[in-house]
Formats: sequence, structure tokens, C-alpha cells
Amino acid sequence: MPLCYSVFGLSLRTNRAVPGLIPLSTVVAADLRIWLGDMPLLRGHLGVPDDLWYVSDGGDGKTPGLQVWRVAGGAYFRLRYADGTEFLVDRAGSQAWATWPDSSTLEDTATYLLGPVLGFVLRLRGITCLHASAVAVGDQAIVLLGPASAGKSTTAAVFSRMGHRVLADDIVALSEQDEVVRVQPAYPQLRLWPEAVALLYGTADALPRLTPTWDKRALDLTTNGGRFQEQPLPLAAIYLLAERFPDPEPRIEAIQGCESLLTLLANTYVGYLLDPAMRGQEFESLGRLVASVHVRRVVPSADLTHISRLCARIVDDCEALGCTASPTMAR
Repeated sequence: MPLCYSVFGLSLRTNRAVPGLIPLSTVVAADLRIWLGDMPLLRGHLGVPDDLWYVSDGGDGKTPGLQVWRVAGGAYFRLRYADGTEFLVDRAGSQAWATWPDSSTLEDTATYLLGPVLGFVLRLRGITCLHASAVAVGDQAIVLLGPASAGKSTTAAVFSRMGHRVLADDIVALSEQDEVVRVQPAYPQLRLWPEAVALLYGTADALPRLTPTWDKRALDLTTNGGRFQEQPLPLAAIYLLAERFPDPEPRIEAIQGCESLLTLLANTYVGYLLDPAMRGQEFESLGRLVASVHVRRVVPSADLTHISRLCARIVDDCEALGCTASPTMAR
């Protein structure tokens, strides 16, 4: 019997349970159907891909971290990761297949699926995505973005501990309706590095590993006081986590004009897989976004023990911008 899920505003139907997701109680019409452990042959097209489209850096120095081919004249995209895990996605973003080698697990495959693969599907469907985390402040959403190691997920975890609901981690999917931009809920889990887990919970082993082969840990937002926002919320403000500095008191300042648009363009999700038409659509979407929401720069303290102060400072800034602070927040 197929399993159904709701993720990033899409309904998913899969042939196997996806680690990290909570199945819906009823079967619904699927925006995206996923077959795990199965890969069609496409009558010879898959075996001899004819259009190598993207090759990433990284990997072990010999094998690229990711290679992408356009298959069957662009009707499908084949994604192959360095560990041998493969996905096939149709151009409409309505079907996907996945296989993995014996050295990997379903949990390993789910980290790809719930990250770059679903991110790519969203982009194929014309949905703008930011590489960020999102939390609720009152009845609106704020987005936390920044480069790798900026502390987006850790900051979202602290917001959760302070009484705020988390909407998304890693991928923030945005929808536009009636000139209002909304953040779509992802799934009830934060992915934290062991150092962040030790900072928040005393020891890195306080949370389980995401997979047996990866050191990142999973924070389940459905247990132990975790908070997950299940409905989309209007986006009020975007906060760029900038380079840290010694002062324990964080600084917040506005980002305006072209700089705000360039900031968002530099922090979109899987932008490396966009074709020119998709890039044009993204540019127009982000142009409308910066015209309707506040974009702010946060300069945090280098001392991560002050991260609660950072979150409180962001909430104060939200209140000054017209957001409503959560009444359950511990101040």
C-alpha cells in the first residue's frame, strides 16, 4: 500500500516509508510519486546518458560529488552521487526513482531525497527556494539564511527551545498568492552537527545519528518539547547570519536596494541546477520578494553560548518591524 506525505506544500506518494517523514492518515492525490529501490531502464537511454549537464567539485578527488545528465532528450534528469546513489526525476517534477548501492542504506538515500533532490523537484515546479531555516514569530515566519556553518539550524533549534515553532530547515520553499509570500512547512526534523548538539544538550550523543554512516544528528520536533509549524505562514523578514565577531551583543542592520536582491540570489537552493529560463523566473520572484519583506543582516557573537541572546534580539527586531512576538516565549 502506498504511503502519503505532505512536504514543502507538495503531496508525496511513495512505495516505501521515508525516514524522517510522518505519513498522512489518508491516501491523497500525489503531486510527486516516488519509487524507492527501483529505477526504470527507459529503453536504453539511462544506460548511455547522452547529455552530461552538470559536474560538481568535491568528492574523493577522483569521483565528482554529483553528476547530472539530461536523459531522453531532456524528459528526465539522472542524478548520480559519488557513493553510487542515483535518482531519476522527470522534467515536470511529478515522478522520481531512487536506487543505492549495498554500502548505503535507505536512511542515507533519504538525506539526498529530503535535501537536494526534493529541492530540485521544487525548482522544476517553479517554486523559489532559499538555502535557509525558517521559524514562526507570532503568526508570521522569519527566514534565517547564510553560508555553510553560519549556524542556521542551530539558531532554529534554539528558537524551538524558546517556544517558537520551526517551519523548515535547509530548504525554505516560498509560495506566492494574492501578493503575499508564504513559507511552506517542510518536515518535523532539524539536522545538527555534533558540536551544536553538545552545545544545546550537553553531549553530542544526546540525539541520534541521521544515518549509521553520517555524523549529523536528528532533532525530532514531534517529541521532547519540540515544536513544528504544520501550516504555511506569511513571510515577515529575512535575516542573513553574517560573519561572527567577538562582542557578545549581536548587531542587526537593514540590507537595502540591490544588495538585498544579491543576498537572496547568493542563497537560493540548488541554484547550480537551474537552466536560463528557471534563473529568469527566480530573478523575477526574488525581485518581488525583496519589495515586500524586510531583509536584515545579523552580526552574531563568536561565542556560541550567546545564541539565546541572538534569538531574543531577532525577536525584538521583529516586533519593531511589526511582527507579533509569541506569548509563550521565555524572555
